[in-house]
Amino acid sequence: MSKEPVTVRGAELMRAELARLKSEDRPRIIAAIAEARAHGDLKENAEYHAAKEQQGFVEGRIKELEARLSVAEVIDPAALDVEGRVVFGATVTLLNVDTDEESVYQIVGVDEADIKGGLLSYQSPLARSLIGKEAESEVTVAAPGGSIEYEIISVSYS
Repeated sequence: MSKEPVTVRGAELMRAELARLKSEDRPRIIAAIAEARAHGDLKENAEYHAAKEQQGFVEGRIKELEARLSVAEVIDPAALDVEGRVVFGATVTLLNVDTDEESVYQIVGVDEADIKGGLLSYQSPLARSLIGKEAESEVTVAAPGGSIEYEIISVSYS
């Protein structure tokens, strides 16, 4: 199985969620199932069925997080010697040449991506066109509505 890059923050968030699911949610659901069982007939016990369904979701999410963490390659761009180039984990300030709009994105792993939050998947067309470039470079990205030209204003590794 190949490694999947993830930022330090992304790995911390996944570990925190996994710990919460195991230490808080799982015991709470087990207690809810036990309490629902105590009420008797399980066939018509809505509380029991709801708790079992919730248990299925939590156990599925636990397995998913454990699998993702097992193949995660945590990358800290601040520890890399990249000499000002855009790399995985870098935060890039861009200027849309046509509209003079500035935007800031951090290039992150697929599971961390949130375009509204400024987190751009390294597999996205924009990120792929940025990786390896330096500040003050121009890049052209093929978009559904036509090509978009950006100028890289700055690159940081926080």
